[in-house]
Amino acid sequence: MPFAVAAIIMLALFGLPLFAVLGAGSLLYAHYSELDSALLIVELNRLASSPNLTAIPLFTLAGVILSSGGAPQRLIRLFNALLGWLPGGLSIVAIAACAFFTSFSGASGVTILALGGLLYPVLMKVHYPERFSLGLLTTSGSLGLLFPPSLAILLYGVVAGVNIDDLFLAGIVPGLTLMVMLGVYAAFVGSRFSVPHHPFSWHILGRALHSGLGDVLLPVLIVTGIFGGYVTVSEAAACTALYVLVLESLVHRSISLRKQLIPLLGDTAVLVGSILIILGVAMGLTNLLIDAQLPMRLLEWMETSIDTPLKFLLLLNLFLLAVGAMMDIFSATVVVVPLILPLAQRFGIDPVHLGVIFLANLEIGYSTPPVGINLFIASQRFEKPVLTLFRSTFPFLLLMLVWLGIVTYVPVLSLWWQ
Repeated sequence: MPFAVAAIIMLALFGLPLFAVLGAGSLLYAHYSELDSALLIVELNRLASSPNLTAIPLFTLAGVILSSGGAPQRLIRLFNALLGWLPGGLSIVAIAACAFFTSFSGASGVTILALGGLLYPVLMKVHYPERFSLGLLTTSGSLGLLFPPSLAILLYGVVAGVNIDDLFLAGIVPGLTLMVMLGVYAAFVGSRFSVPHHPFSWHILGRALHSGLGDVLLPVLIVTGIFGGYVTVSEAAACTALYVLVLESLVHRSISLRKQLIPLLGDTAVLVGSILIILGVAMGLTNLLIDAQLPMRLLEWMETSIDTPLKFLLLLNLFLLAVGAMMDIFSATVVVVPLILPLAQRFGIDPVHLGVIFLANLEIGYSTPPVGINLFIASQRFEKPVLTLFRSTFPFLLLMLVWLGIVTYVPVLSLWWQ
């Protein structure tokens, strides 16, 4: 057994895909625990029958089309015309544009690649400090994970069995709070270094709004459709994919359906397939762990060691920060959420509030070594060492940790609508 575990770990370090690592570990655990390996397959039926499962590939397709159709450039022009007159206006533009785009792309790396390359030279041109610019763009790549229709929220809802409409509402205020905190810091830096900002112009705003109106209307239509009771989450996803396809191919004519649709579908299939195969295997592993009563043992230990929800939330944040530093957000969701959910319910933590706490922790983990994916993607995009990028993100991470404490211990921010 120890030799087999060591072999799996070594293969994982040398690049064995995560689904293969989880699958091999699950089969090994089932064999040595004398459990039926069929437990690995049982959860796949629940996954396949989830009513919200179809929303994942459809929203992902919308994000891929937006990324390829010129939406990043249109969003930057629009937010610059709308917010660029503020002190530190361009950095606030970067925060708003990155948050908006990440909520649809679902992948922080896509945001850094699509928007970072456009914004970095502009930030440097107006004399923002290089370290500030690198830190801003590296951390801003994950800002939209709490806004609908974020893929991370959808995945958490599927895994935890929580109403996704409630999760969409719960993430809005915490997400806006973080944006305001970062925006105030960005304005302070802009004023300190006397960064120029352009005067407001209705004419420029009108032209930018005419170009980007279709993009900014999309979240409004989604939120109105879902919470107005007109469509379900899955129906909203289908409408979003169709809307984006029409917008980019017929209105802006930035993509050709004849030439680019198949490659775009291929990119979507690769991204969604990698998530679903990990999800299926990880849920099977979770089923094995539940059958072996691991959550019950954890609960017994926590009941003897922790006697208040306050202590539980503190320990939970420390644990999730460590998880976020070592696992990507999708893998962590399918592996960790089923284990912490019953523990949180035991201490009276609302599953919706838990979802916001969980995603907030992993949002920070995107920019935290050793596996902070933002750091590595930004390193490739900006051609800077990972250590340099981590030092650049440090002030932003401190602000995000303060925000995490607020979100954790002020649940009304997540449950304001109840």
